[in-house]
Amino acid sequence: IHSYRDLPINLYQIQTKFRDEIRPRFGLMRGREFIMKDGYSFDATEKGAEITYQKMYDAYQRVFKRCGLSFRAVEADTGTIGGSFSHEFMVLAETGEDTLVICRSCAYAANMEKAAVQPPEKSGEDIELLPLQKVETPGKKKVEAVCNFLGISPGELVKTMVYLADGDPVAVLVRGDHEVQPVKLKNMLGAVDVELADEKQVFDITGVPSGYLGPIGLKIPLAADQEVSAMANFTVGANEKNYHMQNANLPRDFKVFQTADLRQVTETDRCPSCGGVLELTKGIEVGHIFKLGDSYSKALNATFQDSNSEEQNFVMGCYGIGVSRTVAASIEQNHDENGIIFPLPLAPFQAIILNLDPKTEEISIAAETFYRQLQQAGLEVLLDDRDERPGIKFKDADLIGIPYRITIGKRFLQEAEVEIRTRADGETRSLSLDKARADIVSSIRNEMSATRESETE
Repeated sequence: IHSYRDLPINLYQIQTKFRDEIRPRFGLMRGREFIMKDGYSFDATEKGAEITYQKMYDAYQRVFKRCGLSFRAVEADTGTIGGSFSHEFMVLAETGEDTLVICRSCAYAANMEKAAVQPPEKSGEDIELLPLQKVETPGKKKVEAVCNFLGISPGELVKTMVYLADGDPVAVLVRGDHEVQPVKLKNMLGAVDVELADEKQVFDITGVPSGYLGPIGLKIPLAADQEVSAMANFTVGANEKNYHMQNANLPRDFKVFQTADLRQVTETDRCPSCGGVLELTKGIEVGHIFKLGDSYSKALNATFQDSNSEEQNFVMGCYGIGVSRTVAASIEQNHDENGIIFPLPLAPFQAIILNLDPKTEEISIAAETFYRQLQQAGLEVLLDDRDERPGIKFKDADLIGIPYRITIGKRFLQEAEVEIRTRADGETRSLSLDKARADIVSSIRNEMSATRESETE
């Protein structure tokens, strides 16, 4: 690719990958071998890259809707891959490894690393700043213990947390009932790696035992969550064993080099987009898209000639779908005590026919004829004609989760009827062979059509 006239271009592959898991875990979700779809886009301009990104976003929405999944696209941190912004596509499931923040009133959704916290309302101008007071708190190190001893709430105490950012110490102030979000801190500092210092490291850096650290007089860089800047007369550690300081105030008693949104969002926070109620739920990542910009093309000296015949770096995007992981996530979302309940678009077969008496010729002929007729109608069908007890066949059909089950057994001999059962809701109906064939073909075609139509909603 040499000219802007050749752009944009999208390249992708679907390949088996290998991840050297020490011990594969979480069922099908974290196996060593998996199938991935990877894609990259190359544009001539930032605007063009944003258009391509939106097209990919829309395509991913359609892919997962067509798969019949309950999912959300959430704002995500770009992590080590980098770029200006990204979205994760998360299948909603209680067994999910990631926590999602979803607004009940609008389309806002983000993962915990990215979820923004609304700026706090500042304390009123008429609040009196009380004198700083040192108080003894013998043996009280934990937030709850200190608050109970002093008769205050965790929201009136500020914790001083020490982190190592690329090996250098930095202290972070956060309200006692909140937690620091390390990714937000890493992004604010522009660091590659951020980790919480342990008790020994804290003592080696500050000379203060854990539980009594505070910002007043601290000799390492100090940052504060935005909520701390709105507080007044709060309690902090006194940098001395068994003591705390009350009525601390910023900036009267100490200064910070930066204030930012550095904490983990909670369900008591309001949506940063519309102010609505937030819900924390679990999800499984099945897709991730990134707007990379030109960071990789610069590093690789990947250029094209623009309309003025000048060399420019490609503006890139990166797009991935976990193909096998999507199926595994679907199983986590759709199952019961009897096994898998596959959404119709992802099922290995759309229907399964159970021949409950393979030794009876009339039943076997009916089952095989019905099997061929459904295949000729374009359906994906499995015929279970094993010489096994009916109970085993019923159990296996439920276990593997095929959406529709057609049973041909004694009822067919007695009343010329077969039974159709829907795996998802257990609904059953008995029909003649001809009516059953029309019913199952119609049901599957309508359901598949409804799945596709939902893509445009």
